Amino acid sequence: MTNPQPKLDPKTAVKTARTDEASVAAFLAGHADFFDRHPTLLAQLRLPHARGDGSTVSLVERQVDVLREKAREFDLRLKTLVENGRANDALAEKIQVLARRLIHARSARQRLGAIESSLREDFGVREFVLLLTRADAELALVEQRYLRHVPMDDAGLRSFESLFASGRPRCGRVRDQQREYLFPAADTTIGSVALVPLGLNGSVGLMAIGSPDVDHFNPTMSTDYLARIGELIAAALDAAPDARA
Repeated sequence: MTNPQPKLDPKTAVKTARTDEASVAAFLAGHADFFDRHPTLLAQLRLPHARGDGSTVSLVERQVDVLREKAREFDLRLKTLVENGRANDALAEKIQVLARRLIHARSARQRLGAIESSLREDFGVREFVLLLTRADAELALVEQRYLRHVPMDDAGLRSFESLFASGRPRCGRVRDQQREYLFPAADTTIGSVALVPLGLNGSVGLMAIGSPDVDHFNPTMSTDYLARIGELIAAALDAAPDARA
């Protein structure tokens, strides 16, 4: 009389199955020529089709599908890299245009005009503000909706202390109080903002660029180009004696 096989606990059975699968996978990985030596078995293997419609395909057909999917993924990655490269080249060219505009500007007022023209015409900015804590005496007399002169101890600037401490641009949404301080008379609803300290730790001031799109400026985007733009603008508007020398 045959002795009955002991029943396995369900958890033990699952663990054993996983161990067996791992052993099979390790064996096949270490014996890549296994199916070369067993071609009949290769032909008999059938796998569920990737469409999930209940049909089956051979192992070779499944491998072809996998390779095609990988090729599509590589094509998509390559396309993304090319598009990012072109976008970066376009940004670099716009920054160069801004630099040329500033070089040809002969006065502080002209440099301010060059900054506005470049932001609006080259970068397509609709809403922006320059908060200057120190500026050329000529600029102190200029009145523009996008230009404000504020003291270093301005209460509204204190909410940006962490930004100034980092010395790096920041993108994303801002608190209601900050948005109202930056854009009190914006033509459109501000959904996201790029904040750019001007000068070392914001010593010259702050530039804020607003967008109605809540995802246009997001925390994951690179801020390297914003930092370069901020450096150019700060250098053009800085009223420090060493900057005028």
